[in-house]
Amino acid sequence: MNRFISVLFAAAYFVVPLFPAFITLAPVTVPGVSLLPLKWTIGLLGLMTAIALCSVALLLRAPRQWPPTLGPLLLWLCAGVLAAGLGFSPRSGLLFIGIFVLGIVWHLMTLRYYTIPGVSRAIFCSYLGSGTLAALAAIVMVILRQPARQYGIGHARAIGTFILPGELAGYLILFLPTAFGVALLSKDRALRALAHAALLAGTAAFVMTFSRAGWMGLAAAVAFYVYMAGGVRRRYAPLILLAGLGAVLLVFNVHHDPSENFTRLSIWQAGVEIARRFPLTGVGPFDFARIYPLVRLPDGDATAFHAHSFMLTVLAETGVIGALSVLFAWWRFAAILETRLRSARPDHAKLALAIAAGLAGTWVQGLIDTVSVVIFGLWLPTIALALMTATDGLGAQR
Repeated sequence: MNRFISVLFAAAYFVVPLFPAFITLAPVTVPGVSLLPLKWTIGLLGLMTAIALCSVALLLRAPRQWPPTLGPLLLWLCAGVLAAGLGFSPRSGLLFIGIFVLGIVWHLMTLRYYTIPGVSRAIFCSYLGSGTLAALAAIVMVILRQPARQYGIGHARAIGTFILPGELAGYLILFLPTAFGVALLSKDRALRALAHAALLAGTAAFVMTFSRAGWMGLAAAVAFYVYMAGGVRRRYAPLILLAGLGAVLLVFNVHHDPSENFTRLSIWQAGVEIARRFPLTGVGPFDFARIYPLVRLPDGDATAFHAHSFMLTVLAETGVIGALSVLFAWWRFAAILETRLRSARPDHAKLALAIAAGLAGTWVQGLIDTVSVVIFGLWLPTIALALMTATDGLGAQR
């Protein structure tokens, strides 16, 4: 049974870089290029469904537990259900509910089974291995300028198996701090070597994304870790943020369509207008694209899938109730993590802080972008990972 659970975790983490292909199953025009054929995408969906069903069965085994994060997550889910029921497209709301429930299941599985021998090793080996492959693939695609359409849409920026450069950057904001923590603290020579390889490949791919929001997000993640680690190095945190801002100002426009500097302004204004008209429960999860053409400015983009800001998207789609539930869930996570860090061993605390730094970085990126693969695919599992590493470190590796 332990081996079976380890395989479930390994399979789930290994396919995360392929999650962006799921957008091809939605009735929308893909904003980039999906490298996964439709049949493979359907197969991937079937695999994740099978993993989810097995996970639910495992969670129903005695003893059933009620972790402290479950209540806030259920409130967040209930806010989504309410917004979906009162929104413009309950069908889209059902899709949100399904995805969010899967995230909760993954979160609970990590909290319950992380300490089982072999599970933590399966998680980190699979996560670091697939992330390294995804980063290398993105680098090679840019060098070879293939696929040509992806190379053109991305303006020679790294994208890889993702749809847009910002998605790859968001994934790496979580990935790189985790790889750093494992490389710093693992006593397993093979796992430590894999973590170093992940850092090298991931850093190169991240730089090649030339993502403005991504660069600021990673700078914030590094600054967060340096500041929370304490000591004399804490004074360098503001300098790290300034360095990230400087890099964005000096390099960003060279690798972007200049029109991108203005399109988000009109989308933000449309998002504010939607939130103003539907303040309590919003227009419904995933319904921003449906309402956007009705409120967009005359010079705005014809389509927009979200508000290019996580909290503004939450306000527009789930209203004040949804926004408050999101903030409460994250406040509860921060409070639980702080409590665990106070009694944690120094090496465990460093690993948990590294993972939490990645989460903080995605919030900074989320101020001006919305990365679905991070929000729906990695946030809840990574929250659980941060909490478990605070008490158990790298876990029972054998």
